[in-house]
Amino acid sequence: MRVCVWGWVVVLAFCVPRGKQMDLLPNSAPLATKLRNTLIQYHSVADSEWRVAKKTKDATVWRKPSEEFCGYLYKAQGVVEDVTNRIVDHIRPGPYRLDWDSLMTTMDIMETFEENCCVMRYTTAGQLWNIIAPREFVDFSYTTSYEDGLLTCGISLDYGEVRPNFVRGFNHPCGWFCVPLKDYPSHSLLTGYIQTELRGMLPQSAVDTAMSSTLANFYSDLKKALKTDKQ
Repeated sequence: MRVCVWGWVVVLAFCVPRGKQMDLLPNSAPLATKLRNTLIQYHSVADSEWRVAKKTKDATVWRKPSEEFCGYLYKAQGVVEDVTNRIVDHIRPGPYRLDWDSLMTTMDIMETFEENCCVMRYTTAGQLWNIIAPREFVDFSYTTSYEDGLLTCGISLDYGEVRPNFVRGFNHPCGWFCVPLKDYPSHSLLTGYIQTELRGMLPQSAVDTAMSSTLANFYSDLKKALKTDKQ
């Protein structure tokens, strides 16, 4: 497996050289299967391989060197006081996400393959006093069952023209596992795996600070949104 190369590096089926525009969308079925298997692999990584990056009352964030690029694979985990379906509906592409995610500024569904599978384009706000400028992403998104809960996952595609005034970022395989707690089925354990290549000329320390804080804030913002929507 190639390491420290900008672009797809998971498997040959994903490979697109940097700078080359993908004119055709990939076949969704094999892409979804490979993506799911990759996330399950991350989910089985031993605890000893992770190092704590940030801890709050809502979540703990760990990290380990990514095998996909010269950055980190982040793991975030916390208990959310709601049922699995509602939580995942607020995370995956759909009408809820823009209402509560303070980092996401726009989201458009570009292509829909089936009910649980699509390609979306979204933009994010600047971070750290705009040291990290606004980013744009085009992601393949897939939601499927996992044990007694759900997995919603995604990976970036080199597809479509980059909007003016945005840097095109790249999400290597990422996703969220959401399963009900056995003793408290109205509560769910939410575990996320994120490895975002922001691209552009950025100090690595700024990227690391932004990623850890963003993931921790994700949980607190999600909990507030779920509580508000119940009222």
